[in-house]
Amino acid sequence: MTRLQELLQATTITESFQAEDLTISGISYHSQKVSPGHLFVCITGYSTDGHKYLRDAVRSGAVAAIVEYIQEDVPIPQYVVPNSRIAMAQLGDAYFGHPSSKLKMIGITATNGKTSTTYMTNAILEQHGLKTGLMGTVIIKIDDVKIPSELTTPESLDLQSYLGQMVDRGVSHVSMEVSSAALESHRVETVDYDIVCFNNLSREHIDSHGTFENYFEAKASLIKKAGEHSYAVLNLDNEYSASLVDQTRAKVVTYGLKSSDGTLYCKDLDLSTGRAKFTVEIRKPFEGDGVAYTPSEFRVELRIPGLHSVYNSMAAIAIALLCGVPIATIQETLRTFGGVERRFEFIHEDEFIMIDDHFANPGNIDVTLETLRYMDYEQCHFVYAIRGNRGPIINRENAEAIVKWMNRLEMNEIIATRSESHVNKNNTVSDEEADVFMEVMAEANINVKLYRELPDAISYALSKAERGDVILLAGCQGMDPGAEIALKLLNDTE
Repeated sequence: MTRLQELLQATTITESFQAEDLTISGISYHSQKVSPGHLFVCITGYSTDGHKYLRDAVRSGAVAAIVEYIQEDVPIPQYVVPNSRIAMAQLGDAYFGHPSSKLKMIGITATNGKTSTTYMTNAILEQHGLKTGLMGTVIIKIDDVKIPSELTTPESLDLQSYLGQMVDRGVSHVSMEVSSAALESHRVETVDYDIVCFNNLSREHIDSHGTFENYFEAKASLIKKAGEHSYAVLNLDNEYSASLVDQTRAKVVTYGLKSSDGTLYCKDLDLSTGRAKFTVEIRKPFEGDGVAYTPSEFRVELRIPGLHSVYNSMAAIAIALLCGVPIATIQETLRTFGGVERRFEFIHEDEFIMIDDHFANPGNIDVTLETLRYMDYEQCHFVYAIRGNRGPIINRENAEAIVKWMNRLEMNEIIATRSESHVNKNNTVSDEEADVFMEVMAEANINVKLYRELPDAISYALSKAERGDVILLAGCQGMDPGAEIALKLLNDTE
């Protein structure tokens, strides 16, 4: 139980209605989750307005409300704030005892690779013997308890609750995906980060942010708002990440594969098998968690394939060093880390290699197909599930990115599919989306075999594959069942 007037000190109240010093039993922002004695926060969402549900919240037992405007016909204390989302983050942080200040908080943002980098970082910290928490697209992990995720980054109140549980369970380090939506909607407003990381940025989520510039600014705010006590880990090979080097109060640690001007440099990269081996050179001295690093180098071998995995691992290595993890522990973890499903995942390695990849946007496409350029193989049979319900713009951009690499990889045929029986109504490929894809391919003289169904497209690729070849299963929701279908087709023919 908490005294309301004490809790309200955590936020800015501009006006009140029927103010009363109450004791509250909890906070909620969803009217169906209100319990007797709760403080209800009316937040304005993307599709609805929480003020509409204030009466429902009162019927369920809410005794006071945080609002952006007063409803005088609802007879409970109401407190007006400039922004109820910010207020909810501030109140949640105070209610749960400012938990992020008691944890080593690591926030990771990127267009591509947030999940993989977060998991990789968590694996290294666990290998070091630390009690860890993880928040991401797939799960919330509180020590050894795992909870399915609903959002990449939870709503601020839920986030603070999870962090509070982590403190109670003795967790010391938390690795966390931070989405652009979370940053823009103030979900992480009161999180006290020790390390923030910006790995890459490419065109994605533009519709939800209005413009690409808005999308970048949302992402960049994680770095720009970092405090003097924290570290910012930045990728010098990405122009957007690199542009933030002098835009933060945090101490900056940088890395690159192409750029050797940073703190860490990846050199002697061997990707001939698809799985990277490389040397990490510490080029500039820095300190992390009481450990001083001087110019030196060490070898790394990754179990997970792909050029993108090299970038993700460089970010994770930098974070791990800042947490004082021994280099030997980092090397051992990366040698055994199995990765995240559908991120350039090798699903078959025999006479030919079959790779499954979440092919979401031009940035993802670039790094995935650039990996093929490093690999040794005979022929590549490329099966692509056209992206459904994303509009013609993203499909044109994806197609143009594919064409660029088809030319560089000396490939002139693509096997495409609309995956009609394997997507729901939210991911159905429209005729306009299919047409714009075919138009770009025709302009580039790329031969396309377009199938309505995913199994037919995969079956054709399997019929063409010979010893030493590669089959790439690429796409988002339309390719999600691709690996299972491909492996079943392979088993049925053996």
